[in-house]
Amino acid sequence: MARKTPVTRFAPSPTGFLHIGGARTALFNYLFARHHGGKYLLRIEDTDIARSTPEATQAIVDGLDWLGLNPDGDIVYQSRNADRHAQIAHKLVKLGHAYRCYLTSEQAEDQRRIAQNEGRAFRSPYRENAHPDGDGDYVVRFKVPDGQTRIDDLVQGHVSWENSDFDDLVLLRADGTPTYMLAVIVDDHDMGVTHVIRGDDHLINAARQKLMIEAMEWDVPDYAHVPLIHGPDGKKLSKRHGALGVDAYRDMGYIAPGLRNYLMKLGWSHGDDEIFSDENAIAAFNLSGIVKSPARLDFDKMDYINGQHILLMSNEDLLAEALPFLIGANDRSLTDAETVRVTRAVDALKPRSKTLKEMAEQARYLLLSRPLQITGKTAKPLRREGVLPLMQALTLTLKSLEDTKWTADAVHMILDRFVSDNNIGFGKIGQPVRAALTAGHPSPDLSQVIYALGREETLGRLEDALRYNS
Repeated sequence: MARKTPVTRFAPSPTGFLHIGGARTALFNYLFARHHGGKYLLRIEDTDIARSTPEATQAIVDGLDWLGLNPDGDIVYQSRNADRHAQIAHKLVKLGHAYRCYLTSEQAEDQRRIAQNEGRAFRSPYRENAHPDGDGDYVVRFKVPDGQTRIDDLVQGHVSWENSDFDDLVLLRADGTPTYMLAVIVDDHDMGVTHVIRGDDHLINAARQKLMIEAMEWDVPDYAHVPLIHGPDGKKLSKRHGALGVDAYRDMGYIAPGLRNYLMKLGWSHGDDEIFSDENAIAAFNLSGIVKSPARLDFDKMDYINGQHILLMSNEDLLAEALPFLIGANDRSLTDAETVRVTRAVDALKPRSKTLKEMAEQARYLLLSRPLQITGKTAKPLRREGVLPLMQALTLTLKSLEDTKWTADAVHMILDRFVSDNNIGFGKIGQPVRAALTAGHPSPDLSQVIYALGREETLGRLEDALRYNS
């Protein structure tokens, strides 16, 4: 029988930020659903009341929103479905696939320890010996059947387990609250999930969950367990490797399309292709491209891919996203004149910027206040013999260029002609002029610098340098 239109879900626990690994899982679910014309859903698994917080939930939602991975339909909150979960647990008891276990927590721990010492899975003495209803507190446990469980995983391939190795796990706690394992299968069923795409640390959970799903005679979803992300050193990703949360990468100046592209390529391949638009990503994505070994973070590649997406952005959109970083780098808002300068410089800044934060650093020379503080090695070119007369002559030449004709090409022609007319190497005038205009801050081609600064600011900075160095 043909499968229904795919429905995927991302199901994070709201105990902290949106982890970079979780973001990739969300992306894979999103791309798979979009590729097949299906639905991508979001479920917040907040049944761990002690650790789940509204702040963490909001951080996850905000992170997904920034990444552009908004779900189809309303967010499902697992904690709101507790009554439904309990209903299914009791139905499993009636069907003979679960049972009430009256062991106290201490007794259960003793029995588990005995089972471990004997090299077998935990089985409660109440598994085959029913206890009268209403006589004492109890938990509901799943009765693991005999046999073997096989998962035909879309990433990992065929994986099998002996059921005798699985404990009779708890479905309902003594206080009547459902456990994670029960809640997951019920919510997946009720949400119509057809494909469970998640980290391979959940692979063994799939076997346990499949047993419960089959006990309820529900459709078993297709599973795809994705290898986890490791640090550049090949070890499990941790704080020592740097940022773990999507919000940190946003604050470091990565843009959402760039990070999406990088995460897509992290453990997935499509020939030699590296750069994907959203449309191309959706068209190309398939689960067969996911590798079975853990992916390693590569910050150089992340920077490269992000830089390529910066190049693809419109100047208007790029400036809008870069503005907070420009303000942050200078501890103040931009004046109208500075905004004009940055706008003029965008085309020159793009190829020099891998992140928005780097772009703000590359733009710093545009936002310096006069007179510029030119010291140390930067000031040396201004003190060379014969430099100041040359600078004065160039300043007069630039003054002759009208504001309406102030373009990078026009400035470039003036500089070339000036060097030729004075029979000097470009460095003799280029170095001191760059020092006078940028105070040693990173900057592009000199004609681009002069164009971006504009006529008034360029002449003002040159005259300041002449005044303070004469």
